[in-house]
Amino acid sequence: MCRFKRFWGLTGFCAVLGSVSVAHAETLTVLTEEFPPYNYTDHGQLTGFSTEVVRAVLQEAKIDGLIQSQPWARAYETAKDANSVLIYSIARTVQREKLFKWVGVIAPTQYYLFSLPQRKLQFTQLEQAKNYQIATVNEDVGEQFLISKGFQKGKNLQSSVKYELNYEKLKLGRVDLWIMTELVAAYLSRQAGDEPAQTLASSYAIPELSDDGLYMAFGTKTPDALVERLRKALTTLKANGSYDALKKKWL
Repeated sequence: MCRFKRFWGLTGFCAVLGSVSVAHAETLTVLTEEFPPYNYTDHGQLTGFSTEVVRAVLQEAKIDGLIQSQPWARAYETAKDANSVLIYSIARTVQREKLFKWVGVIAPTQYYLFSLPQRKLQFTQLEQAKNYQIATVNEDVGEQFLISKGFQKGKNLQSSVKYELNYEKLKLGRVDLWIMTELVAAYLSRQAGDEPAQTLASSYAIPELSDDGLYMAFGTKTPDALVERLRKALTTLKANGSYDALKKKWL
């Protein structure tokens, strides 16, 4: 994971980008996606663990944020190419390393390939999963990772735009596996009225996506001074206990 809602025509979009230069106005465009419980819309309001961390960072940096939720692929491309548009919760990968300026980690992650317990699917190597259908989200870090390992959309990857759709696919047997973080998978299972231990089995752990966590990031056109400003604010929150308080609330 730009991972993150509202879209403009070209003229309006350029006008907004011009207005978010922090040197001229203390309002920052912030993009994310529907990725509960990290970031999601509840009764018309964006909430979630990552969202609260981002709001706290902006408050510490004395910057107002216009936070919007979009389909991930749109948010990703917008933030990547824009000047001073923040995106969260985005995973830091080799493929993305030079495409963004990374502020810092805002949420922990642990990725797995999940299956239904009754299938009894267990893999010792990722290559073994290529014989199965895997649910992914378009341009999500999980999908990007699997593609980098030789998996292919339309062959062994079934891409969608919503995470909850993939859980339904798995339950209905339309896919064999689902790549997702442990926290999100358990959350979506409970939201559907299920018990995660009864509907989800971890078939393969993916340490390459689990070592670091989810980030806040800017596209490379963003001034270093703005990146450093938010980086210092995040460091302050982690040092004064504010981050740990939010983590205890949500995780």
